[in-house]
Amino acid sequence: MRVFVTGSTGFVGSAVVQELMARGHQVLGLVRSSTSARALAQTGAEVHRGDLTDRESLRKGAAECDAVIHTAFNHDFSKFAENCEHDRQVIAEMGAVLAGSSRPLIVTSGIGLIATDGIATEEHQVSSKIPRVASEQATLALREKGIRASLMRLPPSVHGAGDHGFVPILIGLARQKGMAAYIEDGQNLWPAVHRFDAAKAYCDAIEAHDPLPVYHGVGEEGIAFKDIASAIGAGLKLPVNSLTREEASDYFSWFLHFAELNVRASAAMTIGHLGWKPVGPGLLEDMRDTDYFDA
Repeated sequence: MRVFVTGSTGFVGSAVVQELMARGHQVLGLVRSSTSARALAQTGAEVHRGDLTDRESLRKGAAECDAVIHTAFNHDFSKFAENCEHDRQVIAEMGAVLAGSSRPLIVTSGIGLIATDGIATEEHQVSSKIPRVASEQATLALREKGIRASLMRLPPSVHGAGDHGFVPILIGLARQKGMAAYIEDGQNLWPAVHRFDAAKAYCDAIEAHDPLPVYHGVGEEGIAFKDIASAIGAGLKLPVNSLTREEASDYFSWFLHFAELNVRASAAMTIGHLGWKPVGPGLLEDMRDTDYFDA
């Protein structure tokens, strides 16, 4: 199978590329810079120059392949709503190319978009109040047109060596503030998955004969935020403190929404349907044993 991968040199996308090629698939990877092109070419994948604003490039990449995995997203939070609406258009463009065929499209979304007091499952819908719902709406709209589009919801922490996501942001805050912190009792939960386990889930999904509308790439259902903060404190040899919500607003600033996330998530349907089995280290183990605290 020849697979078009957006975000092919990103933290998740590069793991997907590696897993696809290990399984004998060919990869056409979307890259926007010469540096990324060189990095992708070294893996043996084929380079496709363009970016998420180049609609013709996106359509061409999708048209030339047997499947599409969309991991790219513009994470400039100063333009978050605008970027989410742009992602809606990107998904629609690539999906339209796949119309009338059985070629699958897997679109990345997030577990943190789900609001529930119970366990978040693949059957839960995301909150319509969060701009990122645009990606889910676009994907499910394609399914209504008979296109084999599915969502891969990832946890707040997709971890592993080279992580530059939410946990490194928390580590940076702790360094800046001179302490690691959690809010009140710190028992709000973050699901997590190792990046190579997530990559296997994407690959299993494009190989599935009867794809689900939604998959959960979840390795750990929920880790207490206090435990994450404690691991950061231990790694940096800094104190770990509980903050009131008012204090937390000052400490976390724009990241407060993410620090408050409380979602326990299941991947039971994904595991049952795909036979996917997460085997990588857990988040706290990974934080202890990899490069999270290297200066």
